[in-house]
Amino acid sequence: MASSDVKPKSISRAKKWSEEIENLYRFQQAGYRDEIEYKQVKQVSMVDRWPETGYVKKLQRRDNTFYYYNKQRECEDKEVHKVKIYAY
Repeated sequence: MASSDVKPKSISRAKKWSEEIENLYRFQQAGYRDEIEYKQVKQVSMVDRWPETGYVKKLQRRDNTFYYYNKQRECEDKEVHKVKIYAY
């Protein structure tokens, strides 16, 4: 399967916060399913991350504006259930 053909097979919702959920939240705020789709659309090999936490630092939306994120957690507990987890 070519990397441009990667489509999710299933989807579920997050139940509790984790570092993975934090990063998915950031990608989904910027309009992408996850890191795989972001790299596919933007044709980048690496995502800017905070060295201290590993969280996503900066993402470029589809309209070419940027989202900048803090080092600390941004996905509050009340937002966790909105995060979609895709399985490939």
